[in-house]
This record gives sequence, C-alpha cells and structure tokens, in this order.
Amino acid sequence: MRDTCKMGLIGAALLMAVGSSAWAAGPVGPNDVKFDETAVKASLTGQPGDPAAGRKTFIDKKLGNCLACHKNSEMSEQQFHGEVGTPLDGVADRWKPEELRAILVNSKRVFGPETVMPGFYSLEVGAHVAKDFEGQTILSAQQVEDIVAYLGTLKD
Repeated sequence: MRDTCKMGLIGAALLMAVGSSAWAAGPVGPNDVKFDETAVKASLTGQPGDPAAGRKTFIDKKLGNCLACHKNSEMSEQQFHGEVGTPLDGVADRWKPEELRAILVNSKRVFGPETVMPGFYSLEVGAHVAKDFEGQTILSAQQVEDIVAYLGTLKD
C-alpha cells in the first residue's frame, strides 16, 4: 500500500513538473469544433496562427486556393483574382477572428447551404467526393489558424 501511494505521489509530482501542455490531446477534430452561432471562439490547435504561413496557404492552388474566388489587393502580384466571393480587402475590419475561423471551418453553417464556399475543416462536403479524399478535410487545423492570422492583417 505504501508503495502504491508513493508511486501516485511521484506521478502527480511528475505531471505538475512537466505541465499540462505536454499532455494536450492535439488539434480539435473537425466533428468536435464548437460553433457559437456564427463564431468558433476557441483556437482549433491552441497555437497562434502564423500570418506568413497563412498567406502561402491562401495562395496555394492545392490547399486554400482562396484567390480563385476572392480578390485581395494585398496579393496584387498574383494573377487571376476571382469575383465569386467578396473582396477580402479590409476583411479584418469587418469580421472578428472567431467569425473568420467559423467561415473557414464550415462556411455553410455560417452562410447557409447555398454558398459555394467549401468548409475547409469540415467533413460535410457533399455526395461526390473522390475516394482518396473521403473522410479528410481540405485544410489542417493549423492551416485554418494560419489563414485566420493572415486575414487578420488585412485592414483598411
């Protein structure tokens, strides 16, 4: 009994010494994202986003490909800005980070099922998904956080 108590105390001391961050479960899964109406308040990763990485994902045609639908004057060096979505100039003045996160995670929950914008961190993607992509999100949780951080730089 004494050894069991001693081991329990050692384990508790170790846990306190290491800190709870080492025991974190990792990013929130796409089915576990908590929406508060049109916002996702909590970071998907518990890590801040990287605006420079978000800019790269925003441009990447195999990832965000945001320019296919949105004009963004900050990226005037890039070709083929789309006009399907709203222009993103000044987006940080119009939307809070938690609202931008919700839009990126699952735009259909924010704008309704008619929107053509995909849910980038959602498994609700429709009926005709290639087998290689079934059960996968378009972006990772950290990529969503990175794009939110990048969009936060776009002010009027």
